[in-house]
Amino acid sequence: MDSLAYIKKHFEKTIATKQKILQDEALMNSIVEAAELCISALNNGNKIIFAGNGGSAADSQHLAAEFVSRFNFDRPGLPSIALTTDTSMLTAIGNDYGFLQLFARQLQANGQAGDVYFGISTSGNSANILESVTMAKSMGIKTVALCGNKGKLPEVCDMALQVPSGSTPYIQESHISIGHIICGIVEEVMFASYKPEH
Repeated sequence: MDSLAYIKKHFEKTIATKQKILQDEALMNSIVEAAELCISALNNGNKIIFAGNGGSAADSQHLAAEFVSRFNFDRPGLPSIALTTDTSMLTAIGNDYGFLQLFARQLQANGQAGDVYFGISTSGNSANILESVTMAKSMGIKTVALCGNKGKLPEVCDMALQVPSGSTPYIQESHISIGHIICGIVEEVMFASYKPEH
């Protein structure tokens, strides 16, 4: 195996995916709209919620942490949770109600109308994410799909941020970039006075 060639190929492909995002004006505008949706929710005393499976579970935790702690500069924390972190809750729900209800049950218990829910699924077909979107919509929670270029998720969510790729690694790498951008916009708009001058 030529490891250097493998590295080069990976970077070329992930860059190509992000170049496609840059060239997709509709997607770029949707990212702005998602950030504005978050700003509106937060200004109204609501929270941002994330969920996903596997790597997308890790992304959920990562992005929730950016809101609660900080992103580019020090400012007050913003209310955000990942539905992937509490092992007692996850195993209780999984054991009592099944894996399909893993996130829907938590939304039913801890979500409220006006929250924003990001369902993350690289395939766009994660059954427990689809189930949770149904729950979220029934509660008046705004839903945003963070996915690739396939699957049912975009059809059922209020808004879809679809990475133009069918490859899980490149989709995930772009999901983190999109999440960072949304958090950055929210931070800049809501806390401009906290931003250092230099």
